[in-house]
Amino acid sequence: MTPTEQKLRQFIMDNFFFDESELLGDASLTRSGIIDSTGVMEILLFLEEQFGIKVPDGEITPENLDTIDNLVRYLDDARNRMSA
Repeated sequence: MTPTEQKLRQFIMDNFFFDESELLGDASLTRSGIIDSTGVMEILLFLEEQFGIKVPDGEITPENLDTIDNLVRYLDDARNRMSA
């Protein structure tokens, strides 16, 4: 597990009260009931504050944000774009 994934998992466990065993990397966070639309906004704020990225409106999609695997991939891509 990467440090990025660990930070995301810890944030979700601390703020949405789920156990590590319930957070499968490829499971939908919304369809599994872990987060709702307000939770998506909380995750966006966390990403921006913790990782120093700005998530444009057009990138707020399930493909980027609905699973832990997608979040990690999105963060890696966003940070690579910032450093390029």
